[in-house]
Amino acid sequence: MKAFVFPGQGSQFEGMCKDLYESYSVARELCERANDVLGFRLTDIMFNGTSEQLKQTDITQPAVFLHSVVANHVMTIDEPQMVAGHSLGEYSALVANRTLRFEDALLLVQKRARAMQKACEMQESTMAAVLGMADDRVDQICQQVTGDVVVAANFNCPGQVVISGTVSGVERACELLKENGAKRALRLQVGGAFHSPLMEPAAEELREAILATEFFEPICPIYQNTNAYPQTDPEAIRQNLLSQLTSPVRWTQTIKNMIADGATEFYEYGPGDVLKGLIRKINPDITVG
Repeated sequence: MKAFVFPGQGSQFEGMCKDLYESYSVARELCERANDVLGFRLTDIMFNGTSEQLKQTDITQPAVFLHSVVANHVMTIDEPQMVAGHSLGEYSALVANRTLRFEDALLLVQKRARAMQKACEMQESTMAAVLGMADDRVDQICQQVTGDVVVAANFNCPGQVVISGTVSGVERACELLKENGAKRALRLQVGGAFHSPLMEPAAEELREAILATEFFEPICPIYQNTNAYPQTDPEAIRQNLLSQLTSPVRWTQTIKNMIADGATEFYEYGPGDVLKGLIRKINPDITVG
């Protein structure tokens, strides 16, 4: 079975999607539709902007989403048999399995990015990568930090977990993690505590838009970040998306569940190939394209 996967924020690069735009009419059509929906020429920044411009959350998220959807349109003639997306990538996945219309998903991504940026500005917060420690152990140690917010936010692959929270909470957790045997616990250069309780203001702001958006019966299951299980019911998909911003990304379990349910080939659509590397670490015997 073929599984399509879609990356999240952090996979952007200067000149992203320009080659696809110049080579395929469907890519040009999708890009121009996106420019019209957003009300500004996102593609000008994607094609010619600096890395600093592309790091701005309200640019990064729509740009990665658009590149992913375009790549999926021009690089495959097959329908997926299951889909998943890492954080932001879940929106691209929901377009791929036709739960969401392209324009509706793009508007949600724009609202998501702006809401997350506002939440980041409300309280100084950060994230850190933890290497060489079991998922449950990272989770346990984060729970030992009292008086601060810090949680395990991204379970990316065995031995790679990202934690998220207040600056002091993350710094204290990093100390405890290293004391307890983590190979590395290193703060990331990010603007906020994504997938933590500190994103609750963003989740509340996004809630109304998600509830007002039409969700359709998908052509195949999506394995969602919040629980890593397959879902085909539009309302259940909506509810899982509502809780995504404050819940961890269970990527390791997602890929394991997809393989257990019959996935034999994984194809990543979007800028970069981060997910290919994670999938190979989760299961080195699987085919990744």
